[in-house]
Amino acid sequence: MSRHFFSALGLVFLLCGCSVTAPAVTQTKTERLTVLLSSLDPSIPKQEANRLAVDILQETKRLTQAFELTSPPLFHNFLVNAGLRKKGLCYQWSDALYGYLSKRDYPSFSFHLYGANIGEYFTEHNTLVVTKKGEAQKEGIVIDPWRNSGELYFSTIKEDTTYRWIHRPERGCD
Repeated sequence: MSRHFFSALGLVFLLCGCSVTAPAVTQTKTERLTVLLSSLDPSIPKQEANRLAVDILQETKRLTQAFELTSPPLFHNFLVNAGLRKKGLCYQWSDALYGYLSKRDYPSFSFHLYGANIGEYFTEHNTLVVTKKGEAQKEGIVIDPWRNSGELYFSTIKEDTTYRWIHRPERGCD
């Protein structure tokens, strides 16, 4: 009896997972991301950096809902790989954000796809990096909604010591 109960309980957990509510787009997060984007170069208009910050946060919120995100991220990956969720792997996040932002008008910014631990099944990770248009990618801002299950992580590449990011132009980006 108890064996069947725990099997059923495990199945329920597997199918449901820990659902994640879409992250709130707060003024504080928007301001922090705006400041970071503006720090790429003093010539970047504050209004453009703010518009980009709002777009990134709003699209992250929309994708969190569209991907029916569960937490933690590796559990969500398991659900996707098992066919229980359609999307939400790290490369799907970065591709979706890249596709969305590349179609918008941001004259001061460029968008790039980056990866770490490429080819390593359990540790490969992909993300979006924002740079000032025409500047070296090593000076970019990491935009990573996968890492914290839809709660947007952002920092400079140099400050993100969790990963050693490399540019992946072969994936169709600049």
